[in-house]
Amino acid sequence: MRWWLADADDRQATRHVRRFDPRWWLVDFPRPMMASVVTEGAESVVVRLEFQRRNDLAGLIWESADRWSHRLCALEERRDYRGLLWRFRWQASGDVLALDVLNGPVLTIEGRDAAGSPRTWYVRLWNYAVGTPMDAEIALDFDALVGGFLLPAEADPVWAGDIDRMFISLVPPGYTGADTPLLAVAQAEVRLTTLLLEGDGAVLRAGRPALPPHDWRLCTAYDDSYNQTPERILEQALLLGWRGAITHYLGMSHFMALLPEGDDYLVDPARPFCGPAQAWHADFLARAQALGFAPILSLSMELFAAHCPADWAQRDVDGAMGLTGWVPPSALLSPCHPGAQAWLQAVVAAAMALVPAGMAPAFQVGEPWWWVGPDARPCLYDSATVARWTGETGLPPPPMADIRGAKSPAEQAYLDWCGARLAEATAGMVAAARAAAPDVRTHLLFYAPQVLLYDRPDLARANLPAAWAWPAYDVLQLEDYTFVTSANQAGQARARAAVDALLGYPLAQQHYLAGFVLNAEDAAAQWPLIATAAAQSPAAERFIWAWPQVARDGFTPFMLVDGDDAMPAFHDVRFPLHLGYGAAGGPAFSTQVVVTGSGAEQRNAEWADARLEYDAGLGVRSEADLAQLLAFFRARRGQAHGFRFLDPLDNSSAMAGEPAATDQPLGVGDGSTTRFALVKLYGDDGLADDPPQRRRITRPWPETVLVAVNGVAQSGWTLGEAGHIDFATPPPPGALVTAGYRFDVPVRFASDRIAVSIAGWQAGELPGVPLIEIRED
Repeated sequence: MRWWLADADDRQATRHVRRFDPRWWLVDFPRPMMASVVTEGAESVVVRLEFQRRNDLAGLIWESADRWSHRLCALEERRDYRGLLWRFRWQASGDVLALDVLNGPVLTIEGRDAAGSPRTWYVRLWNYAVGTPMDAEIALDFDALVGGFLLPAEADPVWAGDIDRMFISLVPPGYTGADTPLLAVAQAEVRLTTLLLEGDGAVLRAGRPALPPHDWRLCTAYDDSYNQTPERILEQALLLGWRGAITHYLGMSHFMALLPEGDDYLVDPARPFCGPAQAWHADFLARAQALGFAPILSLSMELFAAHCPADWAQRDVDGAMGLTGWVPPSALLSPCHPGAQAWLQAVVAAAMALVPAGMAPAFQVGEPWWWVGPDARPCLYDSATVARWTGETGLPPPPMADIRGAKSPAEQAYLDWCGARLAEATAGMVAAARAAAPDVRTHLLFYAPQVLLYDRPDLARANLPAAWAWPAYDVLQLEDYTFVTSANQAGQARARAAVDALLGYPLAQQHYLAGFVLNAEDAAAQWPLIATAAAQSPAAERFIWAWPQVARDGFTPFMLVDGDDAMPAFHDVRFPLHLGYGAAGGPAFSTQVVVTGSGAEQRNAEWADARLEYDAGLGVRSEADLAQLLAFFRARRGQAHGFRFLDPLDNSSAMAGEPAATDQPLGVGDGSTTRFALVKLYGDDGLADDPPQRRRITRPWPETVLVAVNGVAQSGWTLGEAGHIDFATPPPPGALVTAGYRFDVPVRFASDRIAVSIAGWQAGELPGVPLIEIRED
């Protein structure tokens, strides 16, 4: 599998879509209200709303800059709306303010005036409507558009030449702007149908990648995509080559129905889904089925803390709620609370009921665990859990304020009991899925870095119960992205081994979830780690978490249609030594030099590292050498495969003599990182303001590698791929990691042709055999 982080400039194929195309509309709103947007045919967009408070306001949004699509699929950015005539039919039903009343629907336009100053205009739609306040034809001429409530008295002409975004505001009856509850939850639906746009600029270009199918799978999540139409997401996934299964997380913050309770809004046990989320998911599943996708609906025990009843949440020994590090935080539901588990089971049943006829139902229990809070405080002590333990044993639970280190027999017994309760809760969710869909395929998602850390050996008793062992679920899905993105390969390997040993799922019944990149600025560093982990996983299916990060960063996997993905790009063999010692060559940089009219120079170094080039033809000294060279060239198929080359002048970490474990600094420990890359530094000691040139070493001689931490030789490490040192235990914070080694240079032939003849060679004409370094890191 190949991949790259695509940019908008990588778009080679485009299509044309109408501006205001229903697929590209967005919706957003403040908590605790809910709203969703779906498409209905080629000319209609439907918004469903659930209002809670007198200041609730949802916006149906059009943005001039497409911030949500994958970079290869995005709309072109065009801020000039002059010359456009927009027509649509407005149809509203339920509890939403009508067009003709105060605070009724307004088109808010944000941009700049003709002088370039930021401006906002408020266009009352009723001023441009023909029909009734709940069903009207609306026509907006952007060259004659005027803001203001009463016209012409309050006219505020709109300049449409530089618009950032516009949105139609939707509010409930009883809207006052006050932060107080409505008398009852207000539900409504708004349709914009027969969307038509006329004039120059009515059509925009959009990317059309049309990549061939590949064999990695996609993850999506409602919490991250609630503001977009399902058609937009799934259509782009198809264009980018995604096929087959999609793991879709229902979420923990947006799908649920809510009821006011005092100043809070808590989940409504009687309604598993709010109306907007139910409509969105029905549309998502129907479109997924039409496009050939196979969704796996996922639900976790995580719930947005502001919507979580106080007695449902896991708590630590001091009674503090177990909160995640998200801002704002989420809570984890107690496996022992009957009300919490009954609600989860109702959500599962409602989700399975949304699966359309003809689609194979699939359900995932997502990341079930007893939470471990700050300072390693296990959250095993909510009142329902304590009461059940005491009722069964007659004893208070042993208090644990820190899960780290080995535990006493009494503590281990409690952890084992908590593990059985966790397995019981997940089995209840599966039973609810099977009751709603008897042929459902069940999945368990286990997140290893939360559980299998080296400093808390007994946590697995509670969070990896034996009752999960094969065949309790049809499929085990393993997730370890924190290990991957923190370069903790030792933790990754340890976790996989522990899960295999404890649960015993055959590889054919395992999936691997790779990802994710939380922050865009980390994309370049973390996506290679994620893609490598996915490529190396032996699981039957590999999933990438998740669509929002895939789209944001332009992550684009692909397979070569001619099968070259199965062909090794590198042969781990060395160029014949006696030929290499006769070669000539060395490092080359790429520098742009511009000479000004005065003779002064400006220089720009384009490469941070040199690239080595050699001519190996100079090492040919006999007909036997020539024959060996041709045989080696044929075996590499010209440029197709790389190989090792021993540079006779630079092949050791040591500048002189044999390598030592303290030759080259690899990095400084932080207490969690277990992987360090081999490097060699080149620099002048006298140039303190000029950092040394850093060279990655990807082809060391394994038998020569020596490693030290703070100058002390180490044995608890292995040599990973591409010249990485993998420690079994992470070096402590502040510890200097160093290494010594000998190495080869990864190279390839720089041509697919070698021109030689016996007569020419006998006459002193040596063949040109250029070699060029391969950048492997």
